[in-house]
Amino acid sequence: MAEVTARIFLGALAIYLALGAIFAVSFAAFGVTRLDPAARGATLGFRLLILPGAAAFWPLLLRRWLRGDVTPPRESNAHRRAAR
Repeated sequence: MAEVTARIFLGALAIYLALGAIFAVSFAAFGVTRLDPAARGATLGFRLLILPGAAAFWPLLLRRWLRGDVTPPRESNAHRRAAR
């Protein structure tokens, strides 16, 4: 039973990473400038640097890209709430 669970988990992880790699390439080429206007004119080095993060967080970035969100979401944590 543990072997089946491990195979399912590794298969799901492989699919997630494959989709993330495909997304990361397209995001680094086109999407990063839509989400962050400061990234316009970014160098190839910058685009290569963001590939791993874009591959790991592709569902979040895809949602923001499809929505057309330009500004990052407002952070809400205990420190910010206490500072008000």
